[in-house]
Amino acid sequence: MKLIIFILLITLNLTAHDFLDEYRLNGISGIEKQFDSELTKREYWDNLLENKDTRFGYAESYTSFLICDKNSSTLTIYKLDENNTFVKKKKYDAFTGKINGDKQKEGDLKTPVGIYRIKDRLSKDTKLDPFYGPLAFVTNYPNLYDKIRGKNGSGIWLHGLPINQERDDFTKGCIAIDNQSIECLDRNINIEKTALVIYPNQPNSTTKEELSEILSQLYDWRYAWIYNDINKYLSYYSDDFIRFDGMKINTFSKYKKRVFGKKENKTIIFSDINIIAYPGAKNVYQITFNEYYKSKTFEFVGDKILLVRLDDLNKLKIFIEK
Repeated sequence: MKLIIFILLITLNLTAHDFLDEYRLNGISGIEKQFDSELTKREYWDNLLENKDTRFGYAESYTSFLICDKNSSTLTIYKLDENNTFVKKKKYDAFTGKINGDKQKEGDLKTPVGIYRIKDRLSKDTKLDPFYGPLAFVTNYPNLYDKIRGKNGSGIWLHGLPINQERDDFTKGCIAIDNQSIECLDRNINIEKTALVIYPNQPNSTTKEELSEILSQLYDWRYAWIYNDINKYLSYYSDDFIRFDGMKINTFSKYKKRVFGKKENKTIIFSDINIIAYPGAKNVYQITFNEYYKSKTFEFVGDKILLVRLDDLNKLKIFIEK
């Protein structure tokens, strides 16, 4: 414990006397506020990201990325190794939708472009139709961003090939790989810690500078939230903001002003943060994390999703939230 405090003092350029003064005058909350402020600074995140593999974004909870390139009809698995590097494990030939382009509606024969979770694993033990081979992974299409943009349809799977029957060289929108490959994939991923990212062509490149900017501003948004700075908090929302339930910026602002007006003490902790540049969308990023929120009148623990943009001045703007 003493070592941890010593390191924190050095990080914050505090002397032991400063530390004790802050604690004596303001209690532990004063020290917490200084730590919360440090998390809003680029320097902290620059140091954290320096040796981190960020080719596919910033990942705290993902141990595997499945990268589907529709242009080359391939599916590649990258898996985190003992050096915390995402190493290419396998590259599979893949079938995708018959029609090119991003999926918009049920029956358009297009494979969606986006970031997806695998929410279920199906096999013969779950009475999987042999048309889909020995295994199928069910995605969460349509995701939040898809729904807000009015996309519909369902049943976008990653699956094998028909057992004992022929099939076309395309799908109705799913991603299909041969049966030996789907079984190999099954052995190599934990579906709860895997992101499926589907690109129209090559994966987006995300710089450490962009990620550091996003992370520092994410924590600046959190800082404003904790310490009831409503103007700074709302400055992080875009004019076209829409919440998952359809609430738009004017109604949302009024609601938040009422909440902030209570001046409640809050505890807000973010964990398992993941940031991925959204395929096919310029300067758009999906941020997911687990949020712990507690105040006198409300408590929440659960998953949070933000869709954000970096504007021309590198200001983070939230335009979708759940």
